[in-house]
Amino acid sequence: MLHYITYRHKTSSKWVTFVHGAGGSSSIWYKQIREFKKHFNVLLLDLRGHGNSKPSLKNVFDEKYTFDVITNDIVEVIDHEKIEKSHFVGISLGTILIRNLAENHPERVESMVMGGAIMKLNLRSQILIKLGVVFKTVIPYLWLYKFFAFIIMPNKNHRESRLLFVREAKKLYQKEFIRWFKLTSEINPLLRFFRSADIKIPTLYVMGEEDYLFLPSIRKIAKSHQHSQLIVVEDCGHVVNVEQPMFFNEQVIKYLKG
Repeated sequence: MLHYITYRHKTSSKWVTFVHGAGGSSSIWYKQIREFKKHFNVLLLDLRGHGNSKPSLKNVFDEKYTFDVITNDIVEVIDHEKIEKSHFVGISLGTILIRNLAENHPERVESMVMGGAIMKLNLRSQILIKLGVVFKTVIPYLWLYKFFAFIIMPNKNHRESRLLFVREAKKLYQKEFIRWFKLTSEINPLLRFFRSADIKIPTLYVMGEEDYLFLPSIRKIAKSHQHSQLIVVEDCGHVVNVEQPMFFNEQVIKYLKG
């Protein structure tokens, strides 16, 4: 099972589950824990191969990861903790996993908060992924990861997020990185489906105004999907919870309590 940590509230029965992105770990939520545990039960987990979720013997021989397989890891944890329903808060690739979980198990999802959400890959993103596919076995993965981090988080005020993700990515193994990278082969059809399907679960998108790769598509989704809202955070890039934590915490807690 995935490594995870829970913080239980004395009176609240509501759960908030945090899902990090590729190359990160549950430690990227360190600016959220104190505020959220005042109001909710909190579950933080490390996705397979990340943080303290080291690859099991079974996973070492499992060459192909799919979004369904990785989503089921999360369901296994909430089943184990007997959490019938939770709010889910994700960042970056974690938002795809949450959206997939909501598709497969809608009864388990009270609401979705999608920070730095990825719902469409623009031309630049697709070229980057193609370059990654070509070079993933010949270039040390950390070089690739640093390059991607710089493209997604290029500004001076994104530096903290960039360094945090690179530091966490150092804990991955090359083989693990390649397995996760292969997920990109199934990403486009999945995102196309998510954009077209207006799921009936309350969804809050929290996007940095400088998240140039991903914000334009989220603006369109928030307009066309009935149950979606969008908050755009000023002076902020992709990793909104790290770059503007006070604003992120205040807006998300207000949304979840409302």
